[in-house]
Amino acid sequence: MKKRIRLTVAYDGTAYCGWQVQPGVVTIESELNRCLSDLLQEDIQVIGASRTDSGVHAMGNIAVFDTTARMPGDKVSYALNQRLPEDIRIQKSEEVPLDWHPRHQNSRKTYEYRIYRGEFPMPVKRLYSLFTYHKLDVKAMQEAAEYFVGEHDFKSFCQVGAQVESTVRTIYELSVEEQGQELVIRVTGNGFLYNMVRIIAGTLMEVGQGKRNPEDVPKIIEAKNRQAAGPTAPPQGLMLVKYQYL
Repeated sequence: MKKRIRLTVAYDGTAYCGWQVQPGVVTIESELNRCLSDLLQEDIQVIGASRTDSGVHAMGNIAVFDTTARMPGDKVSYALNQRLPEDIRIQKSEEVPLDWHPRHQNSRKTYEYRIYRGEFPMPVKRLYSLFTYHKLDVKAMQEAAEYFVGEHDFKSFCQVGAQVESTVRTIYELSVEEQGQELVIRVTGNGFLYNMVRIIAGTLMEVGQGKRNPEDVPKIIEAKNRQAAGPTAPPQGLMLVKYQYL
């Protein structure tokens, strides 16, 4: 009898070409498919909630798969973790209804983007944060962050060429917090466009460097033009922290 299993997946994305299966390269999805197929002796193809980019990390991405195996859903995590590479680990596995789809549910998603500030790079931070030697005006970045909150058309913060039905999204919270030498941009929304969080981070950094004013953010949003916003920040500073299904 077929059943659907939901996985909460944590991974260090450094060694992978993103989440989604691509020919000729190793991805998070391809490793999950390979190890699940081996474990359950079936052809397993997972469906992921968020297709994170190459080098992006996650503490709680969500995936589902269908199986006729007799193994209880809550035991899959233990068996699968014995087969997965050590930079991918299942945090939880559970059975869900057969029609439950990770991208068709009301949810809140939280990302963090980390910036390491110092005179010189810190080697142990290089895979999990963006290094900058520029002085950043944190107060100005915090002021700018407030303008993002709410429902807006975020076309200016979407990679050109992304195929989406709508570029309207809702941001519930966006904070900029100092944690020692790290600056953490934390954003929660109902969904994010391709590279949206990284473009927001790049724009906030320009505010911090004095290249833009906090009051420029509404104008950037209104422009609905990718060229109006700041650069796309590098991937290694980005972490998908959690999904909350409502």
